[in-house]
Amino acid sequence: MEPNEIIEWFKQTSIDKTWSFSACKPSDTGKWTHSYHRYPAKFIPQLAERLMDDYITNGTANVNDPFMGCGTTVVSAISRGVRASGTDINKVAHLVTKAKATPIAPDYLNKKVKRFLSEVLSLRDEQVLFTKDQIKPRIPEQHLERIDYWFAEEVRDELGKILALIYLEDDLIVRSFLRVAFSHVLKTCSIWSQGSTKPTRDLKKRPTSPHDAIKRHLSKMLRGNADFYGVVPSQVKDNPDDYLSIRADSAKVQPDPDNSVDLIVSSSPYVTSYEYADLHQLSTLWLDLADDLQEYKKEFIGTSYKQYEDKVLSSQIASNIVAEMLPKSRKKAKEIEAFFIDMQAVFDESFRILKPGGRCCYVIGNTKLKGVDILNAEAFAESLQHSGFKLDRLIKREIPLKILPQKRDEKTGRFASKDKADSEAYPTEYIVIGLKE
Repeated sequence: MEPNEIIEWFKQTSIDKTWSFSACKPSDTGKWTHSYHRYPAKFIPQLAERLMDDYITNGTANVNDPFMGCGTTVVSAISRGVRASGTDINKVAHLVTKAKATPIAPDYLNKKVKRFLSEVLSLRDEQVLFTKDQIKPRIPEQHLERIDYWFAEEVRDELGKILALIYLEDDLIVRSFLRVAFSHVLKTCSIWSQGSTKPTRDLKKRPTSPHDAIKRHLSKMLRGNADFYGVVPSQVKDNPDDYLSIRADSAKVQPDPDNSVDLIVSSSPYVTSYEYADLHQLSTLWLDLADDLQEYKKEFIGTSYKQYEDKVLSSQIASNIVAEMLPKSRKKAKEIEAFFIDMQAVFDESFRILKPGGRCCYVIGNTKLKGVDILNAEAFAESLQHSGFKLDRLIKREIPLKILPQKRDEKTGRFASKDKADSEAYPTEYIVIGLKE
């Protein structure tokens, strides 16, 4: 299709309400291990499952997600006994996905967690054993200043001792499970403003006790693991490494051979949207996942820290968006340009790894910034063609349950509360599906 035909195709596409999954309750969208860790803008497992219903025809399939985030697609694939692969540049995302997609025998895990929690409790006991009292808090020295910015000293030291206990766990799978629980509770134990989509301190906040927070969340995670373990086929539980291939790496470099993937299901970052490295900085700092947070941010696709001077856009639709933004903000125009250049490389990689007859399904929405319509989905469709795909299907869906801020201030482009904003950020979204013939 030509660019104008693509734009018209999108205009003529009606909302398919069967893809909104509006009847799903939080217990449905957060089933199994999907509630292990908070994650912004995650899409619901029902969407990934339906796409697999439509396009996976055999039990030996390989499903890929180049932007695996907190692992929705990966977990859905593992639950069905098919192979799952993917990447995410966010090392917190890799940790979370690995834990969520690895079922652990419930009785064994329950005993491990019970012992761990008894040790955590002993740290607070006035009659604490001498050896426990001597546990040195595990606090990355190079990040101490930033950690102290977010945590009171008493809370910091208690978290440090809990983390030290986690690293005494010999079973690496259980250790990852505990690290995810630790990561999840950091915000509630800090003075990070719970309602903010950006790193903001709330000096009036009363942080939750680390012991109470991790005990409560581990109880929830244990239930999720037990439910997940019950649905995962035995051959996957017996040979997990044969079914899971994920890396903390760029979406432009997948861990799959040529022509080996049956289906790609992914929700990519949104240009001008979240700064994932900022949102997960507490976990990155505590788990020591990046030496330099500022340099780490620059690797993310869709970040405001990235610009290119030596690469050219393939998509005419994307070029038009950049040209329209340029007189309003050169900086923002260059960020948008870098986003679409990166996404073209991701689509090229998707084409490489897919089998002939395989499909890629990209979930993406449009928005408006500084008065410019950011036609992400249309630009994606055109870019998929440049990578060699045939445009196969377009689904337009409402997103009543997606965890995304829904309002944006048109002048600043910032997400805002409903009473202060004047435009919808992502009222609907598209699933753009490309076929490799």
